Amino acid sequence: MAKLLMLTIAGLALALLRDHRSSYQKRLNAFREVTPVELPNCNLVKGIEVGAEDLEILPNGLAFISTGLKFPGIKSFAPDKPGKILLMDLKEDDPAVLELKIIGNKLDLSSFNPHGISTFTDEDNTVYLLVVNHPDFKSTVELFKFQEEKSLLHLKTIQHKLLPSVNDIVAVGPEHFYATNDHYFADPYFKSWEMYLGLAWSYVAYYSPEGVHVVAEGFDFANGISISPDGKYVYIAELLAHKIHVYEKHANWTLTLLKSLDFDTLVDNISVDPVTGDLWVGCHPNGMRIFVYDSENPPASEVIRIQNILTEQPIVTVVYADNGRVLQGSTVASAYRGKLLIGTVFHKALYCEL
Repeated sequence: MAKLLMLTIAGLALALLRDHRSSYQKRLNAFREVTPVELPNCNLVKGIEVGAEDLEILPNGLAFISTGLKFPGIKSFAPDKPGKILLMDLKEDDPAVLELKIIGNKLDLSSFNPHGISTFTDEDNTVYLLVVNHPDFKSTVELFKFQEEKSLLHLKTIQHKLLPSVNDIVAVGPEHFYATNDHYFADPYFKSWEMYLGLAWSYVAYYSPEGVHVVAEGFDFANGISISPDGKYVYIAELLAHKIHVYEKHANWTLTLLKSLDFDTLVDNISVDPVTGDLWVGCHPNGMRIFVYDSENPPASEVIRIQNILTEQPIVTVVYADNGRVLQGSTVASAYRGKLLIGTVFHKALYCEL
């Protein structure tokens, strides 16, 4: 009888593991193949060889780009080199990237590991850059002021117990922001099991010097975050659930869920067109290839555009798709004056005409 009971328990355990494996493969889109969608006049950006995980374009055409991210379990082509912040002037006919010099002695540049970024411009047109940083796989937010001499003045390092593993941020002030916490950097080994089991332990926090609060929770992997041009709505990408959530932002900085959109791809960073309000999203059509890298079968890239997201029938268009032969592992895309700049987690960046 005891032997039969043990066999029964073992059978149930195996069945449970098979169900979780199937669910995990589904969340990662493990078997999806990509149908290429091309754009005219695309060129790889010279000087970007180890990723452009996030980027932000100012109205004057200056694009800030984070590069060199080391993410647990993800491929890196320069594992021993620190990350950088690059600048690209999209007003130029043939824009090139420039490494921004970081000024200040309070930031250890040897362990600089930039992830999500966001900018805020105040009434005096001073530009602040907020950068998610993972020194030694910890989690901080670094506050910089952009200098006219093409440098970044480091002002402050922000840490908090409710910011244990920040993925992306959207600034609503020089020291005020919403942040997605994916929990991945807090304990990479254990969190990989969280991701495998689909545990909804990820959340979004609002940070200000006066206080920090969880404003949205129940995600299994909260990733990209952005805000509407009028500041009334916050958009959150849930990577493994293939969803983008639309939240209404209130005067006290709390959020209320309005709607969720489903996609057949893993949605990463979100950029919002400041004029039209359209969302541009860097996506992973097959997430398994991101976490299990094979140069012979590399991760694909995909960019979607979402128009009229607040209406009952948003328009979703696949603007660009590649099977990884040109661009591997797209994470972000942003449009500027008829051009599209696409970044990746560890590979290259692409600049195309729309």
